[in-house]
Amino acid sequence: MSYSEFSLKQVKEKLGLEIVENRDLFSNINEIQISDLLSATLKYNVPLAMAVGTEKARSELIIANILLEVRKTHNNQVSLFSGVIFDVDKDRGLAGFCDFIISQSPEQFYLSAPIITVVEAKNENIVGGLGQCIAEMYAAHLFNEKEGLQLPAVFGAVTTGNAWKFLKLENNTVYVDIQDYYIDNVNKIIGILVEMAKQMPSTANHE
Repeated sequence: MSYSEFSLKQVKEKLGLEIVENRDLFSNINEIQISDLLSATLKYNVPLAMAVGTEKARSELIIANILLEVRKTHNNQVSLFSGVIFDVDKDRGLAGFCDFIISQSPEQFYLSAPIITVVEAKNENIVGGLGQCIAEMYAAHLFNEKEGLQLPAVFGAVTTGNAWKFLKLENNTVYVDIQDYYIDNVNKIIGILVEMAKQMPSTANHE
């Protein structure tokens, strides 16, 4: 079993997580004005990605550019991983490739302190990607624990490139934002992602 095989039912049963779906999590977060470069890039890329209509096109032309903007906004003090193998607990199915991971560490040669997992929705089905995203978020939580890092929460997003659904894992509860956000309000999407990446991990006391 791998991340992509998890459904919402399986993350509840196999990982013991509670799922809350009726919270407005991020509407109060301020928008961030995107750079002129991203604005011009999306103006050209979004119609092309929608016309091509493949997951690969949306990933390369839209999602990757938005996540790079988050890294730039943080002055390259967070790192971005794409298509990385993230094997945390193979016995529990917490293994396989992750579409994108944003890490709290500026180190780009290896993954440390994962904080946001981003899943490309297959067949433009946001709900269908929630199980995978939650499994990756939980794996990120376990990874950080093993590394002795304490984070208040781990975040996730499932996106078609055009639509974005955000999630938050806190303790053993996953909060799925009641709202979807769309590329025509990319300043809000960037604002949410930047806010997610702000919290810094502390080192656990192992004495």
